Amino acid sequence: MRIRIVDAFTDRPFSGNPAGVLLLDAGPFPDDSWLQRVAAEVNLSETAFAHPLPAGGDADWALRWFTPTTEVDMCGHATLATAHVLRSAGRASGTVRFAARAGILGATTHDDGSITLDFPTSSLTRMEIPEGIAAALGAEPVSAYDTSEDLGDLLVEFADERTVRALAPDFGALTAHSRRGVIATAVAEDPAGGYDFVSRGFFPAVGITEDPVTGSAHTALAPFWAAALGRADLTGLQVSARTGFVRTALRGERTLLTGRAVTVVDGELFSSPEA
Repeated sequence: MRIRIVDAFTDRPFSGNPAGVLLLDAGPFPDDSWLQRVAAEVNLSETAFAHPLPAGGDADWALRWFTPTTEVDMCGHATLATAHVLRSAGRASGTVRFAARAGILGATTHDDGSITLDFPTSSLTRMEIPEGIAAALGAEPVSAYDTSEDLGDLLVEFADERTVRALAPDFGALTAHSRRGVIATAVAEDPAGGYDFVSRGFFPAVGITEDPVTGSAHTALAPFWAAALGRADLTGLQVSARTGFVRTALRGERTLLTGRAVTVVDGELFSSPEA
């Protein structure tokens, strides 16, 4: 069975966010335990599994995502990686529709090689800054927002970019503050630097300490910064060690996430669901 590792939200190998991608045969997904074992073996933040659906339906492919420890409801970078593999393999062109836990998700490939994801916009509910979150992150936020209705994340704003870059989280303590993870963000220090805001994403509750580039988090970051900056189209830089750019376009109940991807590993998985 062919398996790829794709770096998403980047045009350079060994940056962005790596995802495993397996294109399966038509029919139902293999047993969940096999999918989880493969994801644990790949040991990246997410591994995507997709199989083709019959023509004429609402979606073209069924898509699921697993971290090394659990299945997740939404994942941007592994969806981008899957669309990239489908295009590279000649299995799809133009817009691909994925049936996933989060509903129908679109991925459109452009002539320049970039890919735009069409995801649901996350809700944001302002809340009191949770007690203990400053100690868990290593700095005092200026505001906090709940996205639990959609993502299950806590979004926390900091005063400046330097503070976000310098965060040193206590990952054990962070698990008490959200169902999925904590998104830290601040406005860009230099408006001429090619990005409008920065972020980092910490998801120890689902087996990921720091995620290199979190596409799904930008469905909350996009409406937050669109309201703060007064513009619907923005660029985010996730300032993990690998870094990656996500172009966001807020379109009401949908958020468009645009980025690039590059395949870094193309090999054979010597295990089958029947083994």
